[in-house]
Amino acid sequence: MALRRHREEEEPVEAKLARVFLTLALVALVAIACAPAPTPAPTPAAVAASAAPSRAPTVAATATPVTRQPGHLILSTTTSTYDSGLLNYLLPDFEKAYNCKVDVVSVGTGQSIQIGRDGNCDVVLVHARALEDKFVADGYGINRLDVMYNDFVVVGPASDPAGIKGMKDGAGALKKIAAAQAKFVSRGDGSGTEVKEKELWSLAGIKPSGSWYVSAGQGMGAVLNMANEQQAYTLADRGTFLAQKAKLQLEILVEGDKSMFNPYGVIAVNPAKYPSVNASLAARFQEWLTSLPVQEKIAEFGKDRYGQSLFFPDSAAWRQANGG
Repeated sequence: MALRRHREEEEPVEAKLARVFLTLALVALVAIACAPAPTPAPTPAAVAASAAPSRAPTVAATATPVTRQPGHLILSTTTSTYDSGLLNYLLPDFEKAYNCKVDVVSVGTGQSIQIGRDGNCDVVLVHARALEDKFVADGYGINRLDVMYNDFVVVGPASDPAGIKGMKDGAGALKKIAAAQAKFVSRGDGSGTEVKEKELWSLAGIKPSGSWYVSAGQGMGAVLNMANEQQAYTLADRGTFLAQKAKLQLEILVEGDKSMFNPYGVIAVNPAKYPSVNASLAARFQEWLTSLPVQEKIAEFGKDRYGQSLFFPDSAAWRQANGG
């Protein structure tokens, strides 16, 4: 993809927001054009359920120009940080502490990183280490920092037609699902979750195809709703599943596989590539997100409602303070 030329003057935020909308619109059109015919679309109820949190999942263009003062940050991130409620929990504190406004673009990790590659955000928060490392190696991102982790789980109906309940081998479970041709809903959106799913299929020695395998092209919340409606299996991050579990007739059937570990990193967009990014506020966000007080807050997220943490802190400051 051709790089956008650097501009002599700082690009107005509203222009950047408009380009984010254009990028997401083009991605959506391509996804629609390339989607296989048998793939069912999510119902309006499923989409509405996925969009339940109060913070808008994508950047909205403003009616009047937005200035850089007192501060304006565009965060491109994954659907799991949004659908789980983590961003609603954390971001108000950052906005208050730095007297700024954070606009969130919530898409799959692949799309999130592409937005960073195009210079259409200031910082990314994602979970696909190979894609993250390439983003930095190619010169588009700088200063990747560990933030937190959770894990992936295979969820499905209580009837469990493939007989995978209790397994601790993700690839082995997918192999049994394929053998039974039990319905499976894939993210199909280039997300970190889909990257992990493909790794597991590869470990299983299977290239999934057929009417039993549905590529949704949707975020985690929508995919969980589709799996629920079709009583199908899917791979989900634990945080999003637990956040939506009360609305679902699905269970965690496979967990505890070390290969389903799910780390998150925060990366600033390189100002040498795109001088218009808010590099100073991006750096402050990275420092804040990985600081010990915020890491401790991440550790508490979900305990009051679900009886367990949805994410586990993993920054350098946290590991140092906890002997890690």
